[in-house]
Amino acid sequence: MEKTKEITIYDIADRLNISVATVSRALKDDPVVNKKTKKKILDLAEKMGYRSNHFARNLRNQRTDTIGVIIPRLNSYFMSTVIAGIENVANAEGYNLIITQSSESFEKEVASAKTMFNNRVDGLLVSLAYDTENLDHFEQFSKKNIPLIFFDRTEDHNRFTDVLIDNHKAAYDATCHLIEQGCKRIVHITASPKRNVYIDRLSGYKQALSDHKIRFRNDHIIVGNLSAEAGEEAVEKIIRMSPLPDGIFVANDNCAVSCIISLKKAGLRVPEDIAVVGFNNDPVSKVVEPNLTTINYPGYEMGEMAARNLINHLNGSVPLHSTNTILLRSELVVRASSLRKG
Repeated sequence: MEKTKEITIYDIADRLNISVATVSRALKDDPVVNKKTKKKILDLAEKMGYRSNHFARNLRNQRTDTIGVIIPRLNSYFMSTVIAGIENVANAEGYNLIITQSSESFEKEVASAKTMFNNRVDGLLVSLAYDTENLDHFEQFSKKNIPLIFFDRTEDHNRFTDVLIDNHKAAYDATCHLIEQGCKRIVHITASPKRNVYIDRLSGYKQALSDHKIRFRNDHIIVGNLSAEAGEEAVEKIIRMSPLPDGIFVANDNCAVSCIISLKKAGLRVPEDIAVVGFNNDPVSKVVEPNLTTINYPGYEMGEMAARNLINHLNGSVPLHSTNTILLRSELVVRASSLRKG
């Protein structure tokens, strides 16, 4: 198919027999151009199919008004709420988003970072993949003074800002709750031990056991990808344990709900035989029966905070190379899946 010619301001000026400068000013809504002339120009521009060349203008201004976002998975309720928060702030400030997913792959994350860099994003928001072990692929942004902020999942560094919750405390509270309900043999289902969120949740779980004089057992840690299938596989292991565990703390709700369904299929009662606590407060936590006790993780607020902080860097109200950790509040939401007392 033959590509049609792109309409320019010169075509509009020629058709109306007016100066190119007048057309340019009218398209920028400059008050210097009188309303009647401006309307004539805008009507013709629309009729002819004129498209403003934002790319050329942005190159002149050395900015694209675009923010890049790299996330592990698009099919995550938590990540979708984070993106909604980012978009709310970014759009209000006149920025567009380019969103890519790493699909939990370091190699795809590296490729996404390169794509963002080549697309000249003004700033970048990142939540790391399971297996990311270094941040070398983000050095190109530092060298060009392009601000970068990590949210939720990060790696040890001293160069960028992180937006997080206190995963250690959240996991500690969740495990303590199970212990207070009489649980003494608590399994923790988690994901990659490389990632900060899962490292911190495991440490919170361990501290809660220690503070209540309960021995930590390696065989009570089940590592998977926290999918629904991982929940089914974890329950297959749990029902073969002797003695049978009486509590499960899962590092996300999707997997926790799968555990509840699988436990019930195996003839076990939740919470009477095994109490279950999840993490994230996804909508599915209020659909499963019994409703799932979980940690409320403020994804929307996290997205808003990350975007606002990034834009503050871009606007110069926060020094470009300042680094800090922003902690958002989380809370335990108690529902029927863990209530063995009272």
